[in-house]
Amino acid sequence: MRIGIDFGGTKIEAAAIDNNGNFCARVRTDTPDSYEKAITSVRDLVKDIEKQLKLSASVGVCMPGSISPHTGKIRNSNKLYLNNSDFNKDLENALGRSVKFANDANCFALSEAYDGAGAGKNIVCGIILGTGCGGGIVINSRLVEGSQGIAGEWGHNPLPWANSGEQNAPGCYCGQEGCLEQWISGTALTRCFRERTGRSESGATIAALAQSGDTAAIYEISALINRTGRAIASICNVVDPDVVVIGGGLSNIPMLYHELPKVIEKHIFADSWHGKVAPPYWGDSSGVRGAARLWPSGKDIR
Repeated sequence: MRIGIDFGGTKIEAAAIDNNGNFCARVRTDTPDSYEKAITSVRDLVKDIEKQLKLSASVGVCMPGSISPHTGKIRNSNKLYLNNSDFNKDLENALGRSVKFANDANCFALSEAYDGAGAGKNIVCGIILGTGCGGGIVINSRLVEGSQGIAGEWGHNPLPWANSGEQNAPGCYCGQEGCLEQWISGTALTRCFRERTGRSESGATIAALAQSGDTAAIYEISALINRTGRAIASICNVVDPDVVVIGGGLSNIPMLYHELPKVIEKHIFADSWHGKVAPPYWGDSSGVRGAARLWPSGKDIR
């Protein structure tokens, strides 16, 4: 038995899965507004599940941000109260056991590689196109994090093969300019559409407008797909994945899966591309499942 925690921007979910990957229990709560409440919220969710199942189990946490391998503290989180904190140590103390942590994109990739859209493949790249843009890499069923803990952080690479209209790159919250996150996220789609039309719409609305024939929406969705394809091609030139699994809100755009392979093939350093671009098998559950899978095998503590 494993327990996974998905620490999201608006909710925290805990789920227990057995060794066959079946859900045994799921509970959730709103994401709190303070550090202390975050610790107690996760602790209480774990206690709730363990009370239901009458056992204690390993715990893995999928979270925004990551743990610095040098300081041991949380960094790069959009939940600002987590940054530079000892969240990992404090949560372990609250739960009375060791806890494994990974960022949300890594957990997404691990889940889909293990028994999702990338099951049985040697190299799986999981990317999230949501409010932001993240990624994770799994090779031979093992999550690759790297010596700095930043493997797969493609969202903060520059947009490759930028055209003349993409030279004035917007600044990113990380301090750099022109990061992929500023070009191929839901936030970026909203910005580009607003700059073109003067209208502020969500990514989902823009996608729906494109399907209904709105010219501006079609243009921006096409531009998004082209940029995303170029960005994925740059990944293919480095790790050559068998499958790229796309999660996040923009993964619901049907055109992605038909058009992206064409753009990728045009830009990779090969005569053809026989990889696959796929939606997530586990959908929004990939994060919590990947968190549980951070432990190599389910372990009942009691």
